[in-house]
Amino acid sequence: MGKQRRHRFKKNILVMFSLLTFIMMTLTVVITGALIIFMYHIGLLTERSRAVVLVIIAAVSILVGTVLLRLVGKKTILSIVEISKAAKEVSAGNFNVFLNEDIPIDELRELAHNFNIMAKELAGTEILRNDFVENVSHEFKTPLSAIEGYSTLLQRKNLSEEKRFEYTKRILCNTKRLSQLTGNILLLSRLENQELNPQKENFCLDEQLREVILALQEKWSEKEVRLDVDLDSSDYYGNRDLLFHVWENILSNAVKFVGNCGVIRVTLRRYTEFIKVCISDNGIGMNDETLRRVFEKFYQGDRSRSSHGNGLGMALSKRIVDIHSGKITVCSTEGKGTEFTVTLPLT
Repeated sequence: MGKQRRHRFKKNILVMFSLLTFIMMTLTVVITGALIIFMYHIGLLTERSRAVVLVIIAAVSILVGTVLLRLVGKKTILSIVEISKAAKEVSAGNFNVFLNEDIPIDELRELAHNFNIMAKELAGTEILRNDFVENVSHEFKTPLSAIEGYSTLLQRKNLSEEKRFEYTKRILCNTKRLSQLTGNILLLSRLENQELNPQKENFCLDEQLREVILALQEKWSEKEVRLDVDLDSSDYYGNRDLLFHVWENILSNAVKFVGNCGVIRVTLRRYTEFIKVCISDNGIGMNDETLRRVFEKFYQGDRSRSSHGNGLGMALSKRIVDIHSGKITVCSTEGKGTEFTVTLPLT
């Protein structure tokens, strides 16, 4: 709620209560006056009974004011009390509260509506936080258990050199996985929770894509993957290191999910106002649920390949593209392949 809107809200509340007070006082005076005139008319009061008149005025005013306050202000006061109680519940960590928005006063109805939205958002954040802690714990536990197991096996005295080499290699592999996981978590946390103004520079984007392809050569060569690369020459003003993460994550996924002797196509097209990078493969593709959740933290559609990643790559990629005011989209057909498209504005 902006400063001007808060000021208007405060002003409307003051006007509402001032009007309510005015109506109650006016009705009290009118009812009291009518009662006194009636009593004079029937002869119960005379000019000499001024003290009695004052007592009657006071008694009637208190009685009428109390009744009117209860009748007119009951729903308003109850609404404020309910909002106060709900706020205490939220402060205590209970986000499953809901306020009745059927309030005749616009400002209080809007307040209740905004409160419900806030409680719903906080509940969603709490679920995400719990899922994050659970996923991080799981992702750390798996490689740590492997490291512990292979380290125990290495302590055997009669272990052959071949087995010793194999166990050492697996320990190093899981250590690398832990290091990558920690680095991704720290980077994602920094990108999401800090006011980040990444350092930008002019660099050759098509050359960076070639660097990423070469960096992954061992992986795609091992599967005899054919790469079809078609890149327009294009300079771009952005953060070189962060964008390297994007291309590396997308290409790594393409290599991971494409079959042996598969095809990966990488294209870069430069237009007047934007650059478009498409990376596609003819691999296993995604089902509807994976396609819908592909950018969620720690989500991995194919659990059989979970040992090759931690489910943070695409969440990182999306955040980096967002920081560059770009857009990342994905289309996929199960059993036919996947295509990621990154659009980066040139302005």
